[in-house]
This record gives sequence, C-alpha cells and structure tokens, in this order.
Amino acid sequence: MFSRHWGATPDEISAPVVGDEICVDAHVSETRCITIAAPPHEVFPWIRQMGFGRAGWYSYDWIDNLGRKSATAIHAEWQLAQSGSRIPGGPIDFEAAIVDPPRSFVLSLGSGDRKSRRITFTLAYELRDHPAGTRLVTRMRARTKAPGGALFDRLLLAPGDGIMVRKQLRTLARRCSAS
Repeated sequence: MFSRHWGATPDEISAPVVGDEICVDAHVSETRCITIAAPPHEVFPWIRQMGFGRAGWYSYDWIDNLGRKSATAIHAEWQLAQSGSRIPGGPIDFEAAIVDPPRSFVLSLGSGDRKSRRITFTLAYELRDHPAGTRLVTRMRARTKAPGGALFDRLLLAPGDGIMVRKQLRTLARRCSAS
C-alpha cells in the first residue's frame, strides 16, 4: 500500500519540484503523483482550500479531520490563501509558503516566520499541463532536528504521509474529474 514514490515516474522523482529549496537538508524526500482529468485552473482551487476546519485534506477524514467530511465542492470563502497565510492543520498550523495559482501550492512547517527548532517539513503541490488535463506532482520533504530524527522521519513520518497523500490524490482526482 505504501510507496515512497507512488504514481511518480523516474523523471518526476529526480526533477526538482517547487519548494525543494525550503527544506534543503531533508532526511526524506518523497514524490507522489497522479493524472487528473481536469485542467490546472480547475484543480488548483481544490488544493487552495485545504485545511483543518476548512475543506479538510481529502484523505482519511476520521484521522486528519476529526471525522468531518472533506469538502465535495469549491468554496469561495476558502480561496483566499496567499503566500504567508496560516493554514490550520489540526494540532499544528502550516504556512502557505508558496501560492502561485494555478501552478503551485506549498505548505511548510518550521520555515519562515514560524521557524521551528525541531522540524522542517514541506508538502508541495505542482500542477503541470498534461494531455489528459493535469499532472499533479507532490513532494514531501522533512527533517526532524532531534536525536533519532532521521529514523523518525524515515520510519514513521514518511510512511504515514505516504498513506494519507495517496488517498488525498485519489480523492482529488475523483472530485476534480466530477466537477
């Protein structure tokens, strides 16, 4: 079920993705991708509205949204995220480090104004033109700065993120293709 690079081609894995420079010394860097039958300008609003208490994360809602169902439609009130915006994540908040509609959206923890001493984490969404619509390339990068941090990142954080993002990508593909 878990794959470090679920859905990604060798070229997508080796190529840079927007936001890589935020966590340059990552213990883990994992690329997950999906093709969506909708153009980038129709996919981007679904990503922009993500967040706890907002649209949710389109993954296993009982885990990352306290049982509240993720949005099934675009909501105008959740389309305001800009670079620097706070994105609620539940027990922690992310920063929208890069917001470049309709091409990229990068969530960050431990960078910018909310710099953490213990963890740097990014989750990037890069929307690329594709003959079928959009190729959504995601990349998670993380570095935990604590004893055993590399082990934590590789054995716990990465697999958990992989399971959640795989579900998220499949849900986004269904929602965007149906809208």
